[in-house]
Amino acid sequence: MIDLMLFAGRIVLVILLFLFLLAVTRTGIGLVRGQRHDAAIWSVDVEKGSRALRGLHVDMLGPVIIGRSPSSDIVIDEAYVSATHARFTLQGPALVLEDLNSTNGTLVNGHPITRPVTLRDGDEVQVGDAIMRVSRQ
Repeated sequence: MIDLMLFAGRIVLVILLFLFLLAVTRTGIGLVRGQRHDAAIWSVDVEKGSRALRGLHVDMLGPVIIGRSPSSDIVIDEAYVSATHARFTLQGPALVLEDLNSTNGTLVNGHPITRPVTLRDGDEVQVGDAIMRVSRQ
């Protein structure tokens, strides 16, 4: 009789474990899908600049540094661009551009910025001679 109860307990335990793993898997897949969808909401396209930069498309998946330094995410090799010139960051659903105390400044829609600026779809960002268009997908 005790053997039968232990066997039934094991069966119940295996079923509960299976249901738990199924629930965790379904939740995890939903979170991954959600992150992928939300993460690539913003992108930057280089419209004008050096031949190597023109046509560059960057999906914003995290902070993106623009500068002359080879360690920058978008490298603009020009004398008017600081080593670490500006930074794009995602703040919730918004894309924010910050000038990192560059010597020659960063322009948004032709106006120099002095503090972090929340960008809108279609805004034009200029760093040195490079002009980038921000788009929201």
